[in-house]
Amino acid sequence: MASSSKVPSDEGLIFETSEDVQVLSTFDALGLKEDLLRGVYAYGFERPSAVQQRAVLPILKGRDVIVQSQSGTGKTCVFCLGALQTVDSGDREPQALFLSPTRELAEQSQKVFWHLAIT
Repeated sequence: MASSSKVPSDEGLIFETSEDVQVLSTFDALGLKEDLLRGVYAYGFERPSAVQQRAVLPILKGRDVIVQSQSGTGKTCVFCLGALQTVDSGDREPQALFLSPTRELAEQSQKVFWHLAIT
């Protein structure tokens, strides 16, 4: 079992992550494709949320990631960025599959995908 670290935030919240998780405070530091980075900023994101700072890079590295966080913290964006960064837009075959427990969440995810991918 991997060890973890607990880090207090400015808001007094505690973030628990695996020790080897790197915290990146800007979207630029993630090494995203230029078009995807433009989509991130066009969608209105200025800097990654705490969950995005910790979860996007491990996904991009191909790691299995479990993200648990309150509503509205940017989890959907984490998964969308991971998928959009790794898919080949020139390949018309399915490359990613998102399963959602509700239609509402599926529609929310589709909206985020659309806004991040279309610049």
